Amino acid sequence: MNYEFLLWIALILISTKVLGLLCKAVHLPEVVGALLAGVILGPSALGLMSMEGDTGTLLTYVAEMGVIFLMFSAGLDTDLKELKANIGASFVTALIGVIVPLIGGMIGYAIYFGEDLSNYDQMLQSLFVGVVLTATSVSITVETLREMGRLSGKVGMTILGAAIIDDILGMVVLAVVSSMKDTSVKPTTVLIKIVLYFVLILILFMVTSRLEFAIEKNDHKRRVAIFAIAFCFILAYVSEIGFGIADITGAYFAGVMLCQSKIRDYVDVKIHDVSTVFFSCIFFASVGLKVTLGGMTLKVWMFAVILTLIAIISKMVGCGLGAKICKFTWKESLQTGVGMISRGEVALIVAEKGRQVGLINEDLFAPIILVVIVTTLITPILLKVVFKGDEPAESAVEKA
Repeated sequence: MNYEFLLWIALILISTKVLGLLCKAVHLPEVVGALLAGVILGPSALGLMSMEGDTGTLLTYVAEMGVIFLMFSAGLDTDLKELKANIGASFVTALIGVIVPLIGGMIGYAIYFGEDLSNYDQMLQSLFVGVVLTATSVSITVETLREMGRLSGKVGMTILGAAIIDDILGMVVLAVVSSMKDTSVKPTTVLIKIVLYFVLILILFMVTSRLEFAIEKNDHKRRVAIFAIAFCFILAYVSEIGFGIADITGAYFAGVMLCQSKIRDYVDVKIHDVSTVFFSCIFFASVGLKVTLGGMTLKVWMFAVILTLIAIISKMVGCGLGAKICKFTWKESLQTGVGMISRGEVALIVAEKGRQVGLINEDLFAPIILVVIVTTLITPILLKVVFKGDEPAESAVEKA
């Protein structure tokens, strides 16, 4: 057995905490330090570790568990009344937040590379670049808002709801565009799966509410935390494998189903302990470890910068406009737009699908990775700025 993974994990835990504390000392979210730790340890800086090989595979699995724990905890922290009150705003925000990046990415790519949009193949390739930019990764935003004590407020709930809807809309757009190139992809099948998925979620909501009296009998017993985590993992698996919905969406819904139960506080404490001291650290560091930007030409670097700017501005404008249409204040609209900037593993998955069906070139992977990294790093910093002066909607998470 190769015991190298023990050293790697130890380095990640130490570096994420040290850099997190340093960031906290200069009034930045600790999650920024955890992300930087991965970049420093990874192939783009010291080159001490990567996500390749057996140890890299282990880190990938642990990181996936970390983001699942993170979204399950976000579900437990959800104010269901606030979420319901802002569901309309979440939908409008997500819809416009998909359309604007889609158009922005498509036009930006076409202009930069001189693509002829009247040519079907070139139009599809340009369109797919826009599809990649529609994805939102809310996990970084969730951790930052929780750290600042603003996850349960109006803006926080709108961002959470919009991110879930954004994931669904993005999947539909991906299916439609992919079907234009690959006839084996059927948009109708995707839509049917989405409908069936939400039927399943509704049924599970009703079942858990009916069983609430039995669940609450076990409050403050370890078994309830174990069963809750198992339920989270099962729903995450069923979402991803059975319906093609992101596993983190299933994890979030699992948390929401328990957010009004008496066991919520006990389960949340247990989840927070195991997630914060181990799994989340690996997840945030793994994002930085994926940074491999070597071998890019000047032209590709310039496009990467342009694509990153389009990614940031289009989400801010699109989601901010959606919030403003729903009568949010200008500041709340800006906060909502900033909270939706971060891309993540979803963008990489979409890009990989495009590569498989011939809609995206290998040269474009490095710019997409740059978009993911920059938007991930900049989102918590910008959130700190745009929420400055606001009263927290909840108590900020205590961290040592």
